[in-house]
Amino acid sequence: MSQLDYIDQQIIAALRADARKAYSKIAEDLKISNSLVHQRIKKMKDDGVIIKADLILDEQKIGYNTKSYVGIRLKEARLAAKVVLELENISEIKECNYVSGKYAIFALVYAKDNDHLRQILYNRIHEIDGVAGTDSFICFSTNFNRSIPVISETK
Repeated sequence: MSQLDYIDQQIIAALRADARKAYSKIAEDLKISNSLVHQRIKKMKDDGVIIKADLILDEQKIGYNTKSYVGIRLKEARLAAKVVLELENISEIKECNYVSGKYAIFALVYAKDNDHLRQILYNRIHEIDGVAGTDSFICFSTNFNRSIPVISETK
């Protein structure tokens, strides 16, 4: 599905505002049938446009006060997939990406404090076979976090 029409865009906007919003309420707000909302959401799920609705927690309110981006260097590029599988076992890693440049992998890590981050780095990440080293970038605050627009705005 490469193009989303106006109805799809409006349904997505409603779900972004509140992923728990009843389909019947979305239909009412958009002045379309409940079954059309169900059909469109099912199609977007089947097409992989909508992957899942997720619970979003405030990490600080549950005790994770240190946020860090961690660049991971590898001993050998061929070990990347194996390293990523091991990183997946570290629950404090929220996101993991292959990247270009000095690092092979960039991970977003949440820790309770700086000491906890040090433990994650030295006792968990550095112990993974294939990891050559890491560089950490402490995040002081998140200024904004948003989804990309449904339609790219080109002129």
